[in-house]
Amino acid sequence: MNRYSFLTDTYATERQKTLAVWAMFEDREMDWKPEARGRTVHEQMVHQCVSEDNWMKNFFGIHASIPQLPSVETRLQFLQTYATASGERLERLRSMPDSWFEEETTFFDVRRSRAWILVRRIAHSAHHRGQLTTYLRALGHTLYSTYGPTADTDGVVKYQYTDIDTLLANESIR
Repeated sequence: MNRYSFLTDTYATERQKTLAVWAMFEDREMDWKPEARGRTVHEQMVHQCVSEDNWMKNFFGIHASIPQLPSVETRLQFLQTYATASGERLERLRSMPDSWFEEETTFFDVRRSRAWILVRRIAHSAHHRGQLTTYLRALGHTLYSTYGPTADTDGVVKYQYTDIDTLLANESIR
């Protein structure tokens, strides 16, 4: 436990929320997008996997042991690939000392602390997850909680899955 545990704990919940939103889609919806200028559900998943992989490698020096994209780009394979890669990243982030988070590194064209960059990564992922939540609404889905109660959960927090292992196990037989 260090003073930046709140950041790694937040990343842990963000990866679970990302996977939870992806799990709410149907396989047949992977090519759907809200309008011509938008990304498809599939393209959003590609973006999440590629951009997070690039941020972690380029700004933090954290490399996952697997390719950034699944060999077969199905919804289930995206769930499994992102769960594995982000799980490895989480363990590496949790192993870093306070001083690592405080060190500055190049973030595109400016110098920022790694803590600052991780906050930006979390915000970036949350932004795209919010877009996908809007997609789910447009497609008529009932939503589970992603931050707290929704109009669909009668004012209570209701998650579809209690953890990532349960999500992957259930989604693999769906």
